[in-house]
This record gives sequence, C-alpha cells and structure tokens, in this order.
Amino acid sequence: MENVHVKINGIEVEVPANYTILQAAHEAGVRIPTLCYLKDINAIAACRICLVEATGVRGLAAACVQQVAEGMEVKTNTPALRKSRKTTLELMLSNHRMDCLSCVRSDDCELRQLAREYGVDQYKYVGSTTPAAPEEVAVAAGAKLVRCAICGEVFPEGPDKCPVCGADKSVFAPVGGRGPDRSPRILRDNSKCILCRRCIAVCQKNQHVAVIGANDRGFETHVASAFDMPLTETPCVNCGQCIAVCPTGALRERDDTDKVWEALNDPQKHVVVGPAPSVRAQIGECFGYPIGTNVEGKLAAALRRLGFDRVFDVDTAADVTIMEEGTELLERLKNNGPLPLLTSCSPGWIKFCEAYYPDMIPNISSCKSPQGMFGALIKTYYAEKNGIDPKDIVVVSAMPCTAKKFEIARDDMSAAGDGIPDVDISLTTRELASMIKRAGIMFRDLPDESFDPAFGVASGAGHIFGVTGGVMEAALRTVAEVVTGKPLESVDFREVRGVEAIKEAEYDLAGTKVRVAVTSGLANARKLLDMVKSGEKDYHFIEVMACPGGCVNGGGQPHQSGDVRNFTDLRTERAKALYSEDAGMSLRKSHENPVVKELYDTYLEKPGSHKAHKILHTSYVARKVY
Repeated sequence: MENVHVKINGIEVEVPANYTILQAAHEAGVRIPTLCYLKDINAIAACRICLVEATGVRGLAAACVQQVAEGMEVKTNTPALRKSRKTTLELMLSNHRMDCLSCVRSDDCELRQLAREYGVDQYKYVGSTTPAAPEEVAVAAGAKLVRCAICGEVFPEGPDKCPVCGADKSVFAPVGGRGPDRSPRILRDNSKCILCRRCIAVCQKNQHVAVIGANDRGFETHVASAFDMPLTETPCVNCGQCIAVCPTGALRERDDTDKVWEALNDPQKHVVVGPAPSVRAQIGECFGYPIGTNVEGKLAAALRRLGFDRVFDVDTAADVTIMEEGTELLERLKNNGPLPLLTSCSPGWIKFCEAYYPDMIPNISSCKSPQGMFGALIKTYYAEKNGIDPKDIVVVSAMPCTAKKFEIARDDMSAAGDGIPDVDISLTTRELASMIKRAGIMFRDLPDESFDPAFGVASGAGHIFGVTGGVMEAALRTVAEVVTGKPLESVDFREVRGVEAIKEAEYDLAGTKVRVAVTSGLANARKLLDMVKSGEKDYHFIEVMACPGGCVNGGGQPHQSGDVRNFTDLRTERAKALYSEDAGMSLRKSHENPVVKELYDTYLEKPGSHKAHKILHTSYVARKVY
C-alpha cells in the first residue's frame, strides 16, 4: 500500500493512502471525538461530532469516513469546530432524559464525557419531545410507578397496556418489586438513545441476527424491533453486544443485584458465588486497572467481603465440562454419532442454533455450560456432602455475558429436581463491580486471596475457556492423551488460538485424524455452518462462541468507549491475561485436576456415566424465527 504525507494540526505524519483522517490523527497523537463510529462496524458519519477542516475538501469533513490525500492539511481543534461540536451536543441533549446521577452509565457515558469536555449547556435547547422522568410524571399524576417486565419501561400505574411495547398489565410490577421472570435480559430506554446506530450495526454485521433497526422517520425515528415488537418476541439471542457498544444508557442489562443483596441478608440461605474464567481478567477495568489485568486474588477477596458463604471458581466446573464433552466426542467418533460435535458453552450461540439451524440440534453437545455444571454440582454433590437442603442454597454466578441470564431459566436446568434451578442468579461483570463499589470495598487495596476449596482448584485448561479457541484447546489436551495413552510433549495447540474469523486444524491422534474448527461472532458461525451443511467443509469438532473473540469480549463485560474500541483490540489484550495464567501453571490439563478426579471417584462414577448425564447434561429445543 502506497503511503501519503499528511499534516494534522501542523504535525506531519506518513500513513497508508487508504487511511481516514481519524486514523491519521491517531497516528499523530491527536484524538478526534466520535460517537457513532465503530471500526469495521459502523462508519456512517451520522453524529457529526468528528467534523474537521481539511484542505481539498469542500466544507467540513467527517474524519471517520474522509480518506486522506497526499499533502492534505487537517485542523481538528479550531474555534469553529469546537462551536460546531458544542452545538451538535446541545441539540442531542435537547430530547435526552437527564437522569445522569442515577443512570447506569453515569461513570462511563460517552455523551456525558463529551458534554463535559465542550462545556455544553444542557438547557440551551428544549425539544418538543423532551421526555419527563417517570418520577416527575408520577408526582404530577399522584400515581405509583410500575415497571413493564417485557421492555423495562417505568411509568405511572393505571393503563392496561404498556405505553412502549403494548404488553398486558399482567406483567407490570411495582418499581422495586421483582415481577415475573418473563422479563427480558436486555432493556432499552429510547429517551437516552442518540440514534448513533452502533447497536443496529453490531447486531447485523457481527451477529447476523439483525432484530433491531431504525423505525419511522424524522423526529419519530427510534431504534426498535420490527413493528415495535417486544425484544422477547424476536430471535434475539441475548448476547448483549448491543449493550457493549452503546455510548449512553439507552441499553442495559436487567439489574439482578437486589436479588443478591436479599439472599445475602437472609440468614436461612447459604449463598455461594462463582465467577467465570474471563471475569478475573476484565473486572479490574471497572477499578482503573489496565485492560487485560488479571485480578483473581482481589476478586476472591472482594467476593468474600460482600458476605458470600462460599467463594468458588467456575473454572473448576470448566474442567468438568471438558471431561464430559471430551468423552462425548470420543463416543461419537467411536459409534458414528452425529458429527461434527458442536460445543455448548455459549448460551447465545445455543439459542442462535436452535432458531436458525434447528436441524443441527443433534450435533450440539448435551453438556451444560460451565455455569450450568457449577450450579448443578453445588445443588447436588456439594449439598449432599455438607448436609444442606438444595432449597436453602442460592447459587450466584458472575458472568461476562447477558445471555447467561437467559440460560439459567432454560428448561432442563434443574439437577436437584423439584423445580430447583441449578443457578439462581446470574450477574454480569458490570453488575458485580457495581455491588463491590456499593459495598464500599476498596478493591485496589485488597490482599490477594484464594478461592475456597473444593471448587477453588482449576487447571490452566479451565482458565482459557474465556477465549475463543480456549474450549477447543482444553478439550484437545485431554482427548489427545486419552486416545494416545501418552502425555503430550506440548499442551499448547496454537493453531486454534487468535481472533481470526474461522480457524481450522487437523490432528493425528494415534492414527485417528481429527479435524477441528473454531469461530466466534454469530455472523462467522453462520458462514461456517453453511459450509458444513453444503459439504464444502467436513469437521469432527467445532467450537462456537457467540461474542467476537469469546467471553473476554462478552456483552456483560466492562464498558470501553469508542475511542478505545477503534484503536485497541480488546479481544487480544484481554485474552493475554488468561493465556498468561495458563502458561504459568503446573496443572494445565482438566483430567489431572485432583478435585475433578475426586468428584468422579466418589460421586459421578466416571465421565459420561448415567449419573453424570442426569446432573451435568441438558437438552435443546427448536425455536420459532418470527
């Protein structure tokens, strides 16, 4: 690629000729503000925040889409540009709900940050559609507030239908009340939407689900599902990628922290918590740590100070998952079972397959995810061993994923029976960080502590579950040694690592050729499955994760602004922490985990046993695509 010379605020830089002004400015150490732009996903120049002055361009140029040219001179910070950005921000705020102090994005709202930088007067313009806060409406009407369990909208009680989604009043609950569990896991508040369309782009381009779009036109434009259907009535897979890229508080996950506080304050309940592999490598970002810092020790210490009766590690259950999934693969290879075997750890991917590829449901591993296995073992093995009634145990998981909230309510997720769920409450990484802050725990000052035994010992294979390719690599470490009967010379299967769209490899295991593939992001999953169905590709084992890059880039992970996302590969930086932990361990294979060995020797009998299937396996169902 030919290079060109460009001046950014008088600083000369040499960049590839296909660079945009935004990229060239970054090379020059200059930040141009953006709101709608996301690299490789959303380059629509709609927000007009990134406007700059550039020679050879008529008028102001949108830096996110304007390509550089030889000799171009760019100014990014003139009085006229500052005035333009300020006016644009003031107009955005003219119909924006101003509950910033209590907004879920109060600390990391990109709109609020820019308003502060440009000294915006939030009251300069008042739009005709400026929404009143629900509390103001309630005061005026003298009514109590209710929340719609379908769309999350808060409004005064009285109407028979939700004014936003049209749901029947049977799903209304008093504000502060729980309401039915028909509620969605993803909530939208269009009074805070700035129509940047980031959520639309990621849903369509990365996930290929495309259940949301821009409805109506002009002042009536709003982001919603087709025909304004509730999100719960669409094929949404609850991945939460829309929340991850939203620059404001227009999108959020359902907040389940009050349920945890209630359980912790109930003396009759034995409350157990377990974080997923990737949480330890991301939650530090909520407390000022650099991206990809492993804070496992402080995480365990914080969970203990929140008051949980036992602080365990879901990574132990990840090792159990490998024992069951690896056994399932070997049985299918031996008995000509449905191949390729598809992994089952990502609930967003599972729901996607159920909706769009129901004919491939028999190919999905029947193993529960590590979250499901963790809860199942706590409500059975742990409960029996400690003489605790499963009904008195509350299992809380800390997950990188909003789809995990959906997973815990699935059918066939009750190993203890009698309708007792394997996992009672699933929190995102963000929700857990919020609880730690609310409890006044000084996270950065905590000592490093360990998880409680017995579910506190995990192998390196269990730790890398949070990375795309991690489940595959963990499985190969165990399957290879079982098949060959020999210890591996190297446990690193680097062919399945990395963030490429589709990775494939072939391994010779004692004369048996095993072809594998790894993908992440549902758009890539669709491409891969279509090639398998057409006969173009033939594999024995496929790992799929719904979120691009895997759980480290999950929809429930800490928010990072567009400025960071556009110039930092979060997937790679966050993955380094998990690979580093794995590399530094002496225990790197799931089948060598002493806790796992004891579990099978004393309780589950053997991998794939009838008892193991009853507790650790589940089933799937074809879903309607509306």
